[in-house]
Amino acid sequence: MPVDMSKKIATRESYGNALAEIGAEYPDLVVLDADLAGATKTGIFKKAFPDRHIDCGIAEANMVGIAAGLATAGKIPFVSSFAMFAAGRAFEQVRNSVGYPHLNVKIGATHAGITVGEDGASHQCNEDLALMRVIPGMVVMCPSDDIEAKAAVRAAVEYQGPVYIRFGRAAVPVINDNPEYKFEIGKGITMMDGSDVTIIATGIEVCEAMLAAEKLAADGISARVINIHTLKPLDEELVIKAAKETGKIVTVEEHSIIGGLGGAVSECLSEKCPTRMLRIGMNDVFGESGSAGALVKKYGLDADGIYEKVKAFVQA
Repeated sequence: MPVDMSKKIATRESYGNALAEIGAEYPDLVVLDADLAGATKTGIFKKAFPDRHIDCGIAEANMVGIAAGLATAGKIPFVSSFAMFAAGRAFEQVRNSVGYPHLNVKIGATHAGITVGEDGASHQCNEDLALMRVIPGMVVMCPSDDIEAKAAVRAAVEYQGPVYIRFGRAAVPVINDNPEYKFEIGKGITMMDGSDVTIIATGIEVCEAMLAAEKLAADGISARVINIHTLKPLDEELVIKAAKETGKIVTVEEHSIIGGLGGAVSECLSEKCPTRMLRIGMNDVFGESGSAGALVKKYGLDADGIYEKVKAFVQA
């Protein structure tokens, strides 16, 4: 079935909507923000539950510490900021105040990756998934669309322990709008079947990978597409199955190829099922200022770029 590009919504918008919806069911759910409620969309929750929203100001490290305290008091705190600040600036507090005591704190990190666009390299966090993956006991999720983002927030609320969820700034197509869709932490989803190569993608790159697979099919290359919305714990069973059945694996992410999805899949396969691999993502470089669309194209993370790289890999 062709990818439907008609309906688009930013996953940060989904985050705000999900918090407001789930907040009605969970009176212990509280949301903390660092002077960015408008951008992170936690302002939607604030409007619905003003007494359960705390603006901590531009003090992300302190915000994480407050969330840790709230968790020890039985609350379900979500801390929210741009990924560069939530995973970067506050890394020590996330590690020591949340990860080490394994507290029930959820981190909603928006504006991740190069699709932050004109804010430039300083705000384009392409390292957050790697930083969060390395913290013991941290669940790391990167939803692909509106439906999956809302499901990820609900799953995080229901899970006991620290969770990091990555959301984007730009509007992206809704690709999981089907009655068979089911979200489960640590379980990938096969979006398209194929036998020549498997493209494993996360976040906004799942849609681009599906579009690339359609182009590859026109060239007689059968590409399987797997959506890995949870990088940690990784669905190793699904990854190994795909490697054995197709013989070639390509990972695609709006993140550095070091330590993110490509790193996770490489670690799994090198130990348990050595397979020819290609990692597509930010190749050890910083981003730059520009429109989201132009940057995705320049760095080869659009459907055309993925198609060209995968075709060359399969035919090599």
